[in-house]
Amino acid sequence: MTVTGIITALIVGLIIGALGRLVVPGRQSIPIWLTMVIGVVAALLGTVLARALGIATATSGIDWLELLVQVALAAVGVALVAGYAGRGRTRRTY
Repeated sequence: MTVTGIITALIVGLIIGALGRLVVPGRQSIPIWLTMVIGVVAALLGTVLARALGIATATSGIDWLELLVQVALAAVGVALVAGYAGRGRTRRTY
C-alpha cells in the first residue's frame, strides 16, 4: 500500500464515519474524533469483508455494495459506542 492509498483510505474513512453517524437516529454523545476513528476502522473492515464475500471484485469503478457495507459497519459502530458512552455517564443512586 502506498502513501497515497493510505491517505485515500483515511479520507474515505472519515466520510464513512460521518455517513454512519447520520444513519444512526437520535443524538450521539460521542466526540467527532471518535466517529472518525470508527469510520476509518469500518472502512477497513468493510473492505476486508467485501473482498472475502467477493463483492469488491464484482464491479469496476465505484463499488456501491462495498460502500454500503462500510457505512453499515460504521453505523453499527457509532450506535454501539454511543450506547456504551451514554450508559457510563448516567449516575444511579439507590
